[in-house]
Amino acid sequence: MPVLGESGKQFSPAELRGKVWLLNVWGSWCISCQVEHPALLSLAKMNVAPLIGFDWKDKPDAATKWLAQQGGDPYTLSVTDLDGRVAIDYGVYGAPETFVIDRQA
Repeated sequence: MPVLGESGKQFSPAELRGKVWLLNVWGSWCISCQVEHPALLSLAKMNVAPLIGFDWKDKPDAATKWLAQQGGDPYTLSVTDLDGRVAIDYGVYGAPETFVIDRQA
């Protein structure tokens, strides 16, 4: 998947195989994501596990601006899913959603 804000860079979950990590589905259009964001900032400071953002059905410019307005970016990196096709593979029903990905995935 394309990495938000890094033209031409791609991310694959295979890069984290063997590690436990978190995948957080969010969007700049999501009011509940705004409420959740301070908790994610605190979690990121604890550095318990990589926190990967999954910017769902969002314009990259809007997403980047939104992160700056929310007091920071808690994510190790964020990927973009403009058309929502990858979200279907993860079983995403809405935002926000957070998945714990185990070492086997």
